[in-house]
Amino acid sequence: MPRYILLTIDVEDWFQVENFKEWIPFSSWSSYELRVEKNTHRILDILDSVVLQPSTMGHELGGSRNPKATFFVLGWIAKRLPHLVREIHARGHEVASHGYYHTLCDQETPEDLRGDLTDTKELLENIVGAAVFGYRAPSFSISHEILRIVADCGYVYDSSYNSFAMHGRYGHIDLSQNGKRGIALQVDTTQNPPSSIQYPVSDFLYELPISNLIIRNPFSHMLSANSSEQNRGGFLLPWGGGGYFRLMPFPLFQRGVRSILEKENAYLFYMHPWEIDPEQPKVDEAPIFVKFRHYTNLAKTESKLSSFFDGFKHCSFTTCYDYIFAYDRSRTNPQNA
Repeated sequence: MPRYILLTIDVEDWFQVENFKEWIPFSSWSSYELRVEKNTHRILDILDSVVLQPSTMGHELGGSRNPKATFFVLGWIAKRLPHLVREIHARGHEVASHGYYHTLCDQETPEDLRGDLTDTKELLENIVGAAVFGYRAPSFSISHEILRIVADCGYVYDSSYNSFAMHGRYGHIDLSQNGKRGIALQVDTTQNPPSSIQYPVSDFLYELPISNLIIRNPFSHMLSANSSEQNRGGFLLPWGGGGYFRLMPFPLFQRGVRSILEKENAYLFYMHPWEIDPEQPKVDEAPIFVKFRHYTNLAKTESKLSSFFDGFKHCSFTTCYDYIFAYDRSRTNPQNA
């Protein structure tokens, strides 16, 4: 069976990250230099330069010898740089929604959140002239109630769940009883919105969680039946990308990804364009720990990304949408067995 890597890019600029909101309020965004276009083009050029092994490509998932990615674009950026969104689409990548203002979902009223999701989806669809299927919440601020709103707004899948519980902003949802399509989980909510664009018919909103690594507890057989499932199974490490990718030695990161692929046959990775930009302005007022998380190893991210492609060139790098809706065909096609 082929192994898939879902490469996802959250298209936001350096001054829009949640960690800097105390010093860079939304009202000041328009006064800052936009660096996201140059950085996104660098990522697009890297993707175009990578040649994957043709013998293992899942043809149902695009069949390209270059990695394909899903770009979750912030509406505020798309409004100012529509040509960048069109360029992402023209190069064969998926355009998806990251919301409009990068406001945490759990800090918006349901009505405001609904407007944010609907407006961003419409904006992106008008720019590229094609349907937008996916959504990612800022800082993974998701809940079951928010997922219902995502579905109501016409999205087919969400990729906002990060199971690493030690991060205060990440949302918490229970997906343990949901059906699976590969690593995609079926959230039991119906949505088939009226639209001039033809959407796939589905009775589910699919959730594509960020991939994390579970280290098994060698003493799990000694724990009582009343012990929590996480304690019995071991402990979870954040392995999906972002700052964790920048901080971690690449050989260690690579070993963890291989472990996830051996178990799931798929791995979902995320990053931001500003993470390959060591020359971005510094927010000196921020605390040392915040600056450490944001600025550490920015100069090494691009080379680590190239090592990532080289280390997993036998995998199929595909978009979120193609992975979900071509998954069953890829499993049954004899060429991919």
